[in-house]
Amino acid sequence: MSSPRRRGSRTKNSALTLLDPRLRGDDTKNNTPKMRTAKIERNTKETKIKVEVNLDGTGQYKVATGIGFFDHMIEQLSHHSLIDITLETKGDLHIDFHHSVEDSAIAIGDAIKQALGDKKGITRFGHSYIPMDETLSRCVVDLSGRAYPLFNCEFKRDKVGDMDCELFREFFFALSQAIGCNMHIENLYGLNNHHIVESCFKALARALRIAITIDERKKDAINSTKGIL
Repeated sequence: MSSPRRRGSRTKNSALTLLDPRLRGDDTKNNTPKMRTAKIERNTKETKIKVEVNLDGTGQYKVATGIGFFDHMIEQLSHHSLIDITLETKGDLHIDFHHSVEDSAIAIGDAIKQALGDKKGITRFGHSYIPMDETLSRCVVDLSGRAYPLFNCEFKRDKVGDMDCELFREFFFALSQAIGCNMHIENLYGLNNHHIVESCFKALARALRIAITIDERKKDAINSTKGIL
């Protein structure tokens, strides 16, 4: 089982700009809840990324990273979590896909973290089991503010399409670190690499969908006895 690896989401050669955060809370003028959205740009010498998320969306997406299979997985993440995601990544694909995949995860994670705001009312925990033909995968998340990723998955081949399978671990680790959450993903069994990866992304999506949902019984409270997440 893989152990967590710390990776900062800031370097001296990178810049993350929060352009349009509208964090959840009450509008004092009309007493209506604000949408939990964020719009950011993240630029380094290796990648230029624009991300928009809406946690209260319907699973609409517009994804362009230059990596076909990766685009497909982000679309699955959006559709099954109901998080609207717009992602545009321009990276140094002439080198390899590593920087584009990992930096996209950091940008998406930072946007989700910003959109969560103070986390009042969220369910916080979520889990999901997703089958895909011969494959079964599980994801459990805790939006605790503490990053602890685990990814237990064995692949039968080195690639899915043109994408190295080792990059999926990098994506999930970077996403967990950026959001600040426990994210435990495990493939319980399976044979086909495409099925294994896609079931992991769908399991994550469904787990996040539960965790970010507002519990109407405690919509003005933090789901922790500490009073903070």
